[in-house]
Amino acid sequence: ANGYYYSRWAKCIHSSHDLSDMVFVDNYIFNKDVYVQFNSTVGEYVGYTEHGVYNAKNWNNIPGQLQQERAEVERYCKHNAEIRQTAIADKS
Repeated sequence: ANGYYYSRWAKCIHSSHDLSDMVFVDNYIFNKDVYVQFNSTVGEYVGYTEHGVYNAKNWNNIPGQLQQERAEVERYCKHNAEIRQTAIADKS
């Protein structure tokens, strides 16, 4: 429990059944505070601390990394949401 706490939480948010409003959010957390975040609606990293602003600026200048994060809506979010919706529909 002593020391530093680092985590990364990725989440997908949507409210429609057709998944047209799907948003991918990737949070980078240090000691329970989000210091940098990627949001697919914004399309780039945003820093919330001095260190986060520094990282966001650097990561936003790596085209491949931004492209990969932007693609997570399709690859990760929509893919898994479709699997879950199919599983739920099969049970009814």
